[in-house]
Amino acid sequence: MAQTVLVVDDEKDIVELIRYNLSQAGYRVVTAGDGQQALDLARRDRPDLVVLDLMLPVMSGVEVARILRQDEKTRAIPIVMLTARGSETDRIVGFEVGADDYVVKPFSPRELVLRVHAILRRDGREDAVERIVFEPLVIDLAAHTVTVRGHEVGLTSTEFKLLHRLARRPGRAFGRDQLLSDVWGYSGDLETRTVDTHMKRLRAKLGVVGSWIETVRGLGYRFRPEGFEASE
Repeated sequence: MAQTVLVVDDEKDIVELIRYNLSQAGYRVVTAGDGQQALDLARRDRPDLVVLDLMLPVMSGVEVARILRQDEKTRAIPIVMLTARGSETDRIVGFEVGADDYVVKPFSPRELVLRVHAILRRDGREDAVERIVFEPLVIDLAAHTVTVRGHEVGLTSTEFKLLHRLARRPGRAFGRDQLLSDVWGYSGDLETRTVDTHMKRLRAKLGVVGSWIETVRGLGYRFRPEGFEASE
């Protein structure tokens, strides 16, 4: 069955451009023209991914993303944010409310399709039976959940993938470029600062075990659980 992408934008020409290109790539596409309609469709159809414009009538894209992330039924849906502005502030705001990626208008339809494909491809390639436990942290891939001291932590799709990538190889240092490739699924013009923004939020959400994600100066990050000693 074709994967479903919800496209949200109030500019009809842009919606049609995205719809056509995603449909040609084999995706089922549903569309919305304002923020409230987007929420209604996301809750009803449970799309595999949302392409979400930042500036929308009725409710902004930022608010839509925030509500989707707060709802247990929709919080794991990946979000690609569209914005007509390319400032760092707009990108950070998008990531702060849980966007997995962003594309700046005007954009190449081919680039957008590739980014959507990359996110959906890496969302589906995990081992569904793997479970990683470093008490009090438990990462359960089958349930796509993370718990700390028995309490579930609400992570975005990208935050979950980042944590899983690091936790699979405790003690190993990962460069920012490598994480961009491994987690986002491609290498391109996505800034390595994107990784830092996601890591900051991930650490905060993990609370008492957030410090287990260490910064490796001049390189990137590593996961070092309490009491862990790397083998020689």
